[in-house]
Amino acid sequence: MAGQDFPLFQHRPFLLFWLGRVFTSMANNMLAVAIGWQMYDLTNSAMDLGLVGLVQFAPALLFTLVVGHVADRYERRLILSLCLTLQVLLVGVLLLSTHEHWINRELILICSFLIGTAKAFQLPTQQALAPLTVPTQHLPRALALASSGTQFAIIVGPALGGLLYALGASVVYALCALLSLVSAGCFWLMRLEQQQTLRREPVSLQSLFAGVQFIWHRKAVLGAISLDLFAVLLGGATALLPIFARDVLMVGPLGLGMLRGAPAAGALLTSIWLTRHPFERNVGKIMFGAVAIFGVGTIIFALSHSFVLSLAALFVTGIADMISVVIRQSLVQLETPDDMRGRVSAVNSIFIGASNQLGEFESGVTAAWWGAVWSVLVGGIGTLVVVAVWMRSFPELTRRQRLGQPPQP
Repeated sequence: MAGQDFPLFQHRPFLLFWLGRVFTSMANNMLAVAIGWQMYDLTNSAMDLGLVGLVQFAPALLFTLVVGHVADRYERRLILSLCLTLQVLLVGVLLLSTHEHWINRELILICSFLIGTAKAFQLPTQQALAPLTVPTQHLPRALALASSGTQFAIIVGPALGGLLYALGASVVYALCALLSLVSAGCFWLMRLEQQQTLRREPVSLQSLFAGVQFIWHRKAVLGAISLDLFAVLLGGATALLPIFARDVLMVGPLGLGMLRGAPAAGALLTSIWLTRHPFERNVGKIMFGAVAIFGVGTIIFALSHSFVLSLAALFVTGIADMISVVIRQSLVQLETPDDMRGRVSAVNSIFIGASNQLGEFESGVTAAWWGAVWSVLVGGIGTLVVVAVWMRSFPELTRRQRLGQPPQP
């Protein structure tokens, strides 16, 4: 069946992939809330909260090259099942230690590092698995639909985790373990649309760095990934939302929750729309336009003193970001041979993680120098500058007409 009439949810490999991804994202978001609250309850230290994030991100940086090689060398659905099973065991340790009252700061940090290690293998493998779940021509729609499930989990997961935490951290951990176990089962039961191409050549420096070399020599892929890196690095305002909620808009904790949810709501609605209306022409210009709109929305948010206008600006940034994400992910996956997807996805994951982590650090530093408003304003302007520079530096990406096809000369 052609075009948008292809029944994605009736296609068993994709349905299991979608369910596994949603349950995994739900568990991860709930787990982040529970670990953060419990650490702060135990230590009352903002530094320890920062350490939790750092030890979870560190494995992705440490194991990037190994992760990609493993994802291309072994069956991806098996890797995902094993990673999620390990996460179930680690969450079980947190559950047991909480229930028996011997949980402490050091145990939380150790478990966070090991959970981060499992996620370091899980996330790139999950990205590389997606193209094998549907016929190639339906991948952009499939990625949009998968993103809609992830956005739903991002909205619901933290809220549900916070609600259940009132009953105790052990309740949240129990549900996280159950969701991770169900996810592992979904990936294990998949029968893929396309056979994975397994790499069996000896491990060498050349094979480990093959993903980096591939991206460097594919200018369209390099341009798309680096555009996202610098746009999010400069334009992200998430880390400073508490300052805007309290000191600029004066809307309190409830308003902060609405501000945090606005981009995800925009992204969710957009991803649903894209499942029925995938982009078929001028995808390069559309992606650059979306990132430019993201920058404009960031500037409006920085200058706004109206809560409604601020919500609208963040909602628009979520829409623009989702358009950019779907095009970029589709382009990267369709441009990459299957036997390279693990290594390329591992490098891509580092770019995404670095943009989010370093973006929060950059926002904090510039806010300390200039104030929150100027920090976000300069970041939004910087995003527009990046768009202009990248359009000139990567003309083959600007000229790209369709996903999965070479650009027209």
